[in-house]
Amino acid sequence: MLNQTKPLRQLVILSGKGGTGKTSVAAGLMHLSALSTNPGVFADADVDAANLALVTEAVPLETHAYWGSQSAEINTKLCDRCDLCFQICRFNAIHKPENLQQNYNVIDLLCEGCAACAYMCPQSAIDMSKQQDGEWFHSRTPYGHLFHAELFPGAENTGKLVTTVKQFAKLFAEDHNLGLMIIDGPPGIGCPVISASGGADLALLVAEPGVSGLHDLERIIQTLDHFNVPRVVCINKADIYPTGTADIAELTESLGLATVGMIPYDPSISESIIHGQPITKFCPQSPSALAIKDIWSKLEGILFTQDSK
Repeated sequence: MLNQTKPLRQLVILSGKGGTGKTSVAAGLMHLSALSTNPGVFADADVDAANLALVTEAVPLETHAYWGSQSAEINTKLCDRCDLCFQICRFNAIHKPENLQQNYNVIDLLCEGCAACAYMCPQSAIDMSKQQDGEWFHSRTPYGHLFHAELFPGAENTGKLVTTVKQFAKLFAEDHNLGLMIIDGPPGIGCPVISASGGADLALLVAEPGVSGLHDLERIIQTLDHFNVPRVVCINKADIYPTGTADIAELTESLGLATVGMIPYDPSISESIIHGQPITKFCPQSPSALAIKDIWSKLEGILFTQDSK
């Protein structure tokens, strides 16, 4: 008899802003999923500031180069100094020589890789070369396999690297018949967030009380609404500003969204980060760990009672 293939459920963890505790929640959910009947594979899609590996005892198994952007290069032997590349470049990335002893050249830090100069060059003297913008990794943790990446300083995050990380995590899950993929998404509402959310069955939005927390929660809700991604909310540090927590609860209720948990401020989380472990493992009876356990229980109920797509 053939083994029945499990449908892969994707949970993406997002926040409208940075610093809400999203990665600490993701690490706790990784640990709890490993103890459950629904173990999974994990992806850190916050490639600008990938930290999930630091708090999940990750050991790298593979390292791969990521080639994302391109940059123009001028072949000085073919260049006839027509100046068209200098005129066409909108980013001031072409250095115009001051005399005949100097050559036209490209300022790499300013080049956006648009290729306008290469298309316009009448001598075909400009080529576009691929640039390595970062690396992506396949690591092993005590809770399952983690796929994550790091952009090089100054490299642009367009969502391509996020998609790469997710694709390899998804392939691993399918190859090993895993039914869950947990994605620690990036903050904000830009292209990386959209890439991280693509194909998600559920988004867990980690909010924190405060004016900026409420504002950015509204933005990420609107973004996911546009892409028809189901979402639920949890409030971190819910007890430090009760008025702000009440505002978030009022917003979610008005939009018909479920609040699946409220995590209290807990100094144990800082200690767990220092020790490089999920709070649910480091201090399983701490207030925050118990709150995350309750959230996981509710998420399991939502994810694994859905009809297969």
